[in-house]
Amino acid sequence: MASHGSESSYARIYAVVCRIPRGRVATYGQVARLAGFPRHARLVGYALHALPDTSRVPWQRVINARGQVSPRALPGWERAQVRLLEREGVRFDVRSRISLTHYQWRPRR
Repeated sequence: MASHGSESSYARIYAVVCRIPRGRVATYGQVARLAGFPRHARLVGYALHALPDTSRVPWQRVINARGQVSPRALPGWERAQVRLLEREGVRFDVRSRISLTHYQWRPRR
């Protein structure tokens, strides 16, 4: 298995994120599990943070286990993520949460 934080582990994470369909979301933990890194949700966050601005990886489709956009170090990125998801048809409730029952991606094995 690739070491955590290596280019190959990030590539595996990006491959999973690229499979999340438009209008669906996945949690950090779900992406980690599908990439072969169970219980390493933070690794997914690090990988997404490392993406260049020009990347086509749909990073906005990854949210936390509470169905929320996670806070960012740079102000304004949360709002950008919300806007991108709303453009894909994802709806937020009054508490700024996404219904995982309705929007969570369930990949076929």
